[in-house]
Amino acid sequence: MNRFRRHAILLLMTVWIAGWQCSFAQEPIKPSANQKQLPLVVMLIAEREYQTEKTLPQFAAEHLDDDYRVKFVYADDDDPNRLIGIEAVVDADVLLVSVRRRTLPTEQLDLIRSYVADGKPVVGIRTASHAFSLRNQDPPDGYDAWPSFDQDVFGGNYSNHYSNDIKAVISASTLKAGDNQSDSSMIGEQLSSLNRHQEPFVSGGSLYQVVPLLSGSTVLLSGKIEGHPSEPVAWTFQRKDGGRSFYTSLGHVDDFRGESLPKWLHAAIDWAVAN
Repeated sequence: MNRFRRHAILLLMTVWIAGWQCSFAQEPIKPSANQKQLPLVVMLIAEREYQTEKTLPQFAAEHLDDDYRVKFVYADDDDPNRLIGIEAVVDADVLLVSVRRRTLPTEQLDLIRSYVADGKPVVGIRTASHAFSLRNQDPPDGYDAWPSFDQDVFGGNYSNHYSNDIKAVISASTLKAGDNQSDSSMIGEQLSSLNRHQEPFVSGGSLYQVVPLLSGSTVLLSGKIEGHPSEPVAWTFQRKDGGRSFYTSLGHVDDFRGESLPKWLHAAIDWAVAN
């Protein structure tokens, strides 16, 4: 009888401890006051070419976690033109766009339009130059396009790209005021320093054709293919709404494996939020 009682007591204690641990594990972890004060970077990820659904979270974990809060907004698996959790854009301090040819529900695209119109900073990589429009096709009913997003937000002029088999050499551009270049003092010391110390490297992806850029742009990196004119690869842009943007056509998975793109992207986010 005593032996049975001991087993019963042990069983009850085990059940109680397990229940207590389960309750403890489900207790929500509240962000600290310091974490709440960190700037919020919202990353829109909706493309199938460059695996940024993997490379951007890894980049954020390695380079942003100490200084920023980061939220990821992905395309709906059942409807690739709908972004799940896009409401986070309302509270974003920096919006990073990695989207390729998606026409969003009108109310979702309006959130992005409103964010930009408020003069808030935008960072774009690779396919962000053709993020919200289809090629020679109208959006379906209830969905909307923004064909001029590249010009309006990045001052860009994406038209095509060179063959994937031809690799471009990327190097620093000479900062100057004039033509399509804005005052180089507007880009800040961190981006200026990267520009001064950048060594040439080979891009992982094809070279985008983006000239001419709009007035208000400052080209930081250029790409060159032998026998062809150079193309801007990274630049800042002072928008008409008062906001500022950074764009780079880098973003291939091999670019993230290299040293240059993570440095530039980190510096661009710092520059964007510093205003």
